[in-house]
Amino acid sequence: MNDSARPAGQFGVESSEEPKETLLCGFASYGLSGLTALDFLIDQLELVETGHVSAEGMPSITPFENGTPTHHTRLFSRPDLELTLLKNELFVPPALSGPFGEEILSWTERHGVEEVVVVDAVPMQHGPDDHRTYYVATDDYRERRLADAGIEPMARGYLDGVTGALVEQGIASPLAVGVFRTPVHEQMPDVEAAIRLVDTVCELYGLDVDTEPLQSFADEIQRYYEELHERYEAAAERERAFDDRMYM
Repeated sequence: MNDSARPAGQFGVESSEEPKETLLCGFASYGLSGLTALDFLIDQLELVETGHVSAEGMPSITPFENGTPTHHTRLFSRPDLELTLLKNELFVPPALSGPFGEEILSWTERHGVEEVVVVDAVPMQHGPDDHRTYYVATDDYRERRLADAGIEPMARGYLDGVTGALVEQGIASPLAVGVFRTPVHEQMPDVEAAIRLVDTVCELYGLDVDTEPLQSFADEIQRYYEELHERYEAAAERERAFDDRMYM
């Protein structure tokens, strides 16, 4: 199936299979713990690539694995699992977060996806007692998944970037949107933060995944994610400089 028809300079989703009822997303963001968690789930659940998101009119990256290039934003699933995972390694500037989120939500609506979930980490001052996962969720997601989950809401703050765009558009749509965030340390990747996110997803969706191998898994891909983190920070710095020039 090809959903790539779109105006120039926008985003498009191309997939070979129908997405499942839940779309689980990990984006290139601070600390990359959400992306680490998603990568680990893809590995442990033995998911296969089923599609990708293309971008036009913006700087891009082309990751590669074992000498083979891949798309920067890919979809993964398997027939017996009611989850499609979206792994995004492309920094999406704030100005394009809205169009990116709109394309993702438009695609989910066309294909009957019922809920979108984002796993993420947030840099914040915290003590050992704060080493837990918090949620920000639309009413329908909270009623469906969180009534008896024992996960605390995040007290106050802001969601920005693609995550903020998805939640904002989910508020006024029938699509349920949930975001799970955990405090992250400066080291990258923060394995403990990634484990908390994996545990949360496994508990809510009944996945049988052992997080013990996550430490060695993170060690194997640490340099890869360090380079991605550096690119993310450089892109964010260029975006801030561009905004500063706009207001001069």
